[in-house]
Formats: sequence, C-alpha cells, structure tokens
Amino acid sequence: MNFSRRNFLAASLAAGAAAGGRIALAAGADASFPAGEEAGNLVDKVKNAMLAMQRYSWEQGMAGQAMWEWGDRQTAVLLARASLINTTEDGRLAAVGGGATDPAMAGEIVWRAGLLTGDKDLLKAADNLLDFLLKRAPRADDGTLYHVFGGSEVWSDSFNTAPPYLAVRGQFDEAVKQIEGLRKRLWDTDKKLLSHMWNEGKKRFKRKDFWGVGNGWAAAGMTRAIRALPPERGEDKKRLTGYLKDLLDGCLAFQRPDGLFHDVIDNQNSFVETNLGQILSYSIYTGVAGGWLSANYIAAADRMRQAARKKVDQYGFVQGVCGAPKFDRAGVAAEGQAFFILMESAEKNKDEG
Repeated sequence: MNFSRRNFLAASLAAGAAAGGRIALAAGADASFPAGEEAGNLVDKVKNAMLAMQRYSWEQGMAGQAMWEWGDRQTAVLLARASLINTTEDGRLAAVGGGATDPAMAGEIVWRAGLLTGDKDLLKAADNLLDFLLKRAPRADDGTLYHVFGGSEVWSDSFNTAPPYLAVRGQFDEAVKQIEGLRKRLWDTDKKLLSHMWNEGKKRFKRKDFWGVGNGWAAAGMTRAIRALPPERGEDKKRLTGYLKDLLDGCLAFQRPDGLFHDVIDNQNSFVETNLGQILSYSIYTGVAGGWLSANYIAAADRMRQAARKKVDQYGFVQGVCGAPKFDRAGVAAEGQAFFILMESAEKNKDEG
C-alpha cells in the first residue's frame, strides 16, 4: 500500500502507546489469555478490535472477506453495505485512501452479499466495479493493471486486488493474465521472492525490496484465484499453484526461529513483522484444504499461526503487523486484524478438503 497514509490511530487505548500510530500495551501489561481459551473467543476479540478501527478501501474489503470466510454472514453483509458509502462514479468501492485497484478487494464480498440478500444495490455496485476493472482502470500496454492513478506503477499488492475478484466473477482469462503480468515484472528467480514496486514508464523498480506483506498479498491473491478457478481450468490451476509453491518456498527459506519474518524478508535489519506469517498460514491452510498444496507445509503454517496468536493483546489488537498509517514500522492495522481471522478460518477448515 502507499507510504503516505494519514495517521488515523491518533488516540491510544492504553497508557504508554507508541508514537507513529501504534496502539501498544502499557508497560508490564499482561497480554496472555486464560489457558484453554477457544479460538472462537480469540477471533471475537480480534474481530471487535478490527471493527473499531478506521479502514482504508483494501482493509474494508479484507474485513468483509474475513467475516465471510469465518462464517459471520451478518457482519459480512454489513461491511459490504458500508462499502457503498464511498463509491466513486467510475465504480470503485469503499474508496478511502486512493488507489486504482485497492477498492477491488471489496468486490468479492459485495458481490457475494448481494447474491445472499438479493440486494440490487450491492449487485449493481459489484457489476460497476467489474466494469471498471475490465474497461476503465489504468493499465500497461499488455493489459496489466496499474496499482495507482497518475503513475505507471505495478505493485505486488495487486495480486490480491483484481485477480481474485475477476476469477470469482468468471473472468478467468483476465484473472490469470493479471497474475502473469504482475509476476513477469516483479518475480526474482534467484531469491524466489517478489519485489514491491515496478515503474512501467521508466522500466525500473521504484522499490526493489522484497517487502514481506507484499509477498503475502501475492500469496493470498493467487490462493483465492486458484480456489475460484473451475476444474476445467486445470492447466491454469496447475501453473498458478506452481507459482504459489515457489513463493512459499522462497519466503519460508527466511522464516525466523520464532515463526515470523522480517519486514523486508531478506533484510535482518528490518523490523520483525507479524502479518506475513498470518497471510502465508492462510494460504497454506486453504491450499491444503483445496488439495493443491501438500500437507507438508502445515508444520510451517502452524509455527506462524502460533507466533501470531501470541501477538494478540488484551484488547484484541494483533501487535507487530506492518502498521498503519504508513506501514513502515511494527504496529497495528485493520488488514492485520482481517488476516488473523482469515488464518483462523482457514485453519479451522483445513481438514475439510
């Protein structure tokens, strides 16, 4: 996401909150939970904290997706309806924080909520967003979507913006094309990781760093696209699964003993970050349940999940994620809350494939 985000975490919930938007525990506070607390109760804490937070467009979408996958249809529908408040004339949803394709993260939940409820406003908004992505969103000469307006920039974040939504709407060729275009520009064959930002106009990287959460967005996006592809797209599923395995292997080569990763995956001087572990766990559990990933990945996912669960404070905030508002330091963010819930949902369902 962009690095000039307004600091919306102006007030702390505890004495001793850190500057820069983090909500931290007071010194010496006990963040542990009672022994034997069930996952559902922990998710409720994380959910309530997430719903209390201000959210950007992509975070609104992922919050709704998290509620849907957890099975909380009522909250998912409410988040979908709220995504219509800041709809733009060109069809973007929950358009808070700018960005050309970030609002597409709300596409799937708005569409599914529309189907569930029969709400014509939701269904129309979902169609308008699809039309924007197919016809009006800025893109490179080969059709790869730009992540932002006013600059020919391709970001790793975009794996989880348009492709999953295009796939669930039956635009399979376009979904696969977007993933291929992103990977062509950002994939590093030697490191088996994705760089963050490519400037198409200048034909060079704007940010070559292997940003952890950016690689996480890519894993989640490919996971959701693979899940949406029908059986008759077997070759596409196989190819995307290969991309996902390569990315998982590349990331896991840098997994720390505590189960987490550095913010820049191969830079030990960058801060230790929580959300990449959550996203990779979600991708692994989902892939194992779907039958396209080996259960051999589960051990790594379990380590990441346990590390993330230890980061939940007494308020339900997942500490140590790439934090709002600038996402350049450890803190809290609504996207980190959402992926905790998505991780827990996927773990709960991993044996149902």
